Amino acid sequence: MAAKAGPPLNSTLLIGLYRQMLILQHLEKRLMELSQQGILRGSLHLATGQEALPAGACSALKKEDAITVTYRGHGYVLAKGCDINRVVAEILGRRTGLCKGKGGKMHLTDIENGLLGANGIVGGGIATAVGAALSFHIDGADRIAMTVFGDGTLNQGATHEAMNMASLWKLPVIFLCENNLYAEMTPLSESAPVTELTKRMAAYDIRALRIDGNDVMAVRETVADARRRAVKGEGPTFIEAMTYRTCGHYQNDPGTAYRSKAEVAEWQEKSPITRLRQQLDESKVNGLKAIEDGAMKVVEDAIAFALASPEPNVSELKEDLFA
Repeated sequence: MAAKAGPPLNSTLLIGLYRQMLILQHLEKRLMELSQQGILRGSLHLATGQEALPAGACSALKKEDAITVTYRGHGYVLAKGCDINRVVAEILGRRTGLCKGKGGKMHLTDIENGLLGANGIVGGGIATAVGAALSFHIDGADRIAMTVFGDGTLNQGATHEAMNMASLWKLPVIFLCENNLYAEMTPLSESAPVTELTKRMAAYDIRALRIDGNDVMAVRETVADARRRAVKGEGPTFIEAMTYRTCGHYQNDPGTAYRSKAEVAEWQEKSPITRLRQQLDESKVNGLKAIEDGAMKVVEDAIAFALASPEPNVSELKEDLFA
């Protein structure tokens, strides 16, 4: 069942979505550079080519809605309203970060903005989101939870347990699957006999939609509709957003050993940022260069803030622990 984009949006909203995608694109470019310089330590997972998903999806949510994301979730963290200075500081392990520099890029968390955490475990955030949705359901709150994951997550056992519970109790949760055709380096066709993932939702009687995940407008409208249904008590929605990661799985992966250069090039031409830029040009929207420069400055200022911030003190090692 395919989802359709809604009516044309106003230029103010279009520009906001464009700016949000540009910030993510430039931030991840700079994070890669910092990783190559040895300033950013550990693995780095980027989402080049998938920028429409966080921008579109989070623009349809409210601040009080909850969200869980993967280790590739920088865009959702920013689009959900988390302060970019604190986000970058956390990624670089600085005391001014969201988690005082002790969580790092795989555990970005900001409860105030509904971010229940990024997760380094495949499928690790799904049960958390369903648990949040259950609490909203019990409280009768006008809130929903959205959990973001990749196609490979549908082969994790806990994922199916959570989906079964969410459907059985009609919980207000959105399952947003970023189907970029590869689970790390494994093609979807080699890990799942049914590659149209919406079909797998029939087992749980969950409403399932397949959309163009590189169309920021389609993403926004589909998530907005799923949210409306959720708060009305109509249960969860599974959204299979077709997209593509044009970068490697992590910073040392060129992304070409398991994919052809032609395939990557084909998807690069479908960049959601390029698509929206063309739409803005066709609509004769002015001031785009200033918006682009402004987005870069936001990122550069955040990096400067993080680099000027101290690292956590060893004496703080056992603080903020829960048992």
